[in-house]
Amino acid sequence: MDKMIFYSTNLSAPEVDFKGALLAGIAPDKGLYMPREMPRFEVDEIMGMKGMSYAQVAFAVLRKVLCPGVDSRDLLRICEDAYDYEVPVERVSLDNFVMRLDRGPTASFKDFAARLMARLVQYFMRQKNEKITILTATSGDTGSAVAQAFFGLDNIRVVVLFPKDEVSERQRRQMTTLGGNVTCAAVSGKFDDCQAMVKEAFADEGLSGLNLSSANSINIGRLIPQMVYYFYGYSRVASDGEEVVFSVPSGNFGDIMGGLLAREMGLPVARFVAAVNENDEFVRFVETGSYSKIVPSRNCVSNAMNVGHPSNLSRLVALYGGQMDETGRILKVPRMDDIRKDIFSVSVSDDETRDVIKRVYDEFKVVLEPHGAVGWRGVEMFREGANGGKVVCIETAHPAKFPDEILRAIGVEVEVPLSISRVEGKDEYVEFLDAEYSEFRSFLLGKFV
Repeated sequence: MDKMIFYSTNLSAPEVDFKGALLAGIAPDKGLYMPREMPRFEVDEIMGMKGMSYAQVAFAVLRKVLCPGVDSRDLLRICEDAYDYEVPVERVSLDNFVMRLDRGPTASFKDFAARLMARLVQYFMRQKNEKITILTATSGDTGSAVAQAFFGLDNIRVVVLFPKDEVSERQRRQMTTLGGNVTCAAVSGKFDDCQAMVKEAFADEGLSGLNLSSANSINIGRLIPQMVYYFYGYSRVASDGEEVVFSVPSGNFGDIMGGLLAREMGLPVARFVAAVNENDEFVRFVETGSYSKIVPSRNCVSNAMNVGHPSNLSRLVALYGGQMDETGRILKVPRMDDIRKDIFSVSVSDDETRDVIKRVYDEFKVVLEPHGAVGWRGVEMFREGANGGKVVCIETAHPAKFPDEILRAIGVEVEVPLSISRVEGKDEYVEFLDAEYSEFRSFLLGKFV
């Protein structure tokens, strides 16, 4: 296959290859890059992944997307280096499974995308012998995963913005205890404020000398690796090409977009469950066909999903033939009937989230953290419609990241993995900013120019 081509969701920017999309982060017209066409897998190729390790599945999937452009031998080495940890898929009940994406270096599913993306950025920057500045906004786990993934890499500087009062202490420490080429800034505002500041920086010609790129899921380099665990999870539970349902706790909708792109590549997915917290703008969009942001976003116990306007909705809308600009304005209505057929979306309250954590532990002795609990409640609501078949629920973070909530719900202290415990007691390096772009701009110029 020739190099894959990527277009902007705002449809006013030149098309680029993967390298161009990865290093730019966001298109010059403020749109997000989307693949013009996805390569396809045959069912027998997918079923052949059953005996593969995660790194081998990653190589099998990604070489169809990234090669040519990335040397296949280098890609195999990158996959083996990035994915050197286990990825458990647990059967909880007869047809309900949990895929735990919490065994990486920051105990979050964001490790899967960030580690591969960091290595690809370094691969291309070494070719150019140039420096790049990575800007990212986080509502929880993205910042720590990105910071850890890029920490110490040559020619790369990282700036992470996070809402000062809406990340857990352990999430914060995983990014603020690094220092070095990683700069963290606590913002007096919401995740959406952080995200808006990052987007504005990309559109600011006065910052062009910093060679900015993004590691948020607005960068297609974050989405492409996220396709892989859908193939991996499918290969662990399915037989003979049967269709499987994936339940995805959803905030900025990068995770579920990875699944939708995997489906475009031929993965037999019957339906996706997009389970959100009390930020229910997508649920209302699916129900009514009318979209409106939630400003400010609602603060929920599943904090990484506290997103009032998911950036990746513009990609989802584009996938279904519509157009949404970066502000959330629908310029062309997508195929809503197809969206409703493919995606079952529900909103889960904090009370329901806590109840699920308790019930699942009492019944199955399985510990879910708040985001995974939202996904599990989505499975329960999906099943209420007499929907059969196998369902894989994605657990996005380790329960030890939320010790107070877990202890309150089930009366048990979860064992803390080394990936979390090693940052406790370390010094933190953090800046403090108001939610004003002018202050952020001055901060960047003062630090890096």
